[in-house]
Amino acid sequence: MIIWVNGAFGAGKTQTAHELHRRIPNSYIYDPENAGYFIRKNVPASMAKSDFQDHKAWRDTNYGMIKYIHEEYDGTLIIPMTIVNPEYFDDIVGRLRRDGIAVHHFALCAARETLLKRLRSRGENGRSWAARQIDRCIEGLSLPAFERQLQTDDMTISEVAETIAAAVNIPLLPDPRGSLRKKYDRIMTQIKHIRFLN
Repeated sequence: MIIWVNGAFGAGKTQTAHELHRRIPNSYIYDPENAGYFIRKNVPASMAKSDFQDHKAWRDTNYGMIKYIHEEYDGTLIIPMTIVNPEYFDDIVGRLRRDGIAVHHFALCAARETLLKRLRSRGENGRSWAARQIDRCIEGLSLPAFERQLQTDDMTISEVAETIAAAVNIPLLPDPRGSLRKKYDRIMTQIKHIRFLN
C-alpha cells in the first residue's frame, strides 16, 4: 500500500508520516526530495531550475523509484511530499495509478494563519521560502486532482494519522508515549528534516 501525504509547507506532512511509520509495522518512509537534491548537484548550472519539481527527471526518477519499491517491498510505503501542480502530480501519482498501483492520497489543509503559526514555531518567518509558497499551495490543493483533503487546523498529529489510517483501513499500534515523549519525538523529527537550501 502507498500513502501519499501532501500539503502546504507547515501542514504537518513529515510529522504525520513519522507518526504513521511509528505505528504501522513494516512501513517505510520514502522522501522524493532526495532525488531533487541529487539532480541539483549533478546537472550543469545552466540546466538548474529553482524548483527541482520542474525537472522532468525528478518526476521520472520518483515514479520509477516508487514503482520499484512497491513491487519489491511487502510493507506500507509512506510518502510525505508537497506537489500542487496537477500535471506534475499526474506524472507520478497518475502514472502509478494507471499502472494499477493504489496510491492513497491525502492533502493536509489548513488556513493561512495556521500555516504561518506552524512555520514560526519551527523558526521560520513570514518571508521564508516556505511561507511565500502558502497561497500557491492552498490554491493548488483545493483542486479536484488533490482529493482527499483533510482540514487539520484543529487536529493533532495523532488525530491526523489516525484519520488517514482509518480511511485506508490500516490498524495502528497503540501509542504508549506520554506527552513529553511525543514532544521530544516531534522535535527530533523536525531537527532531522531541517533544510538549508532555501
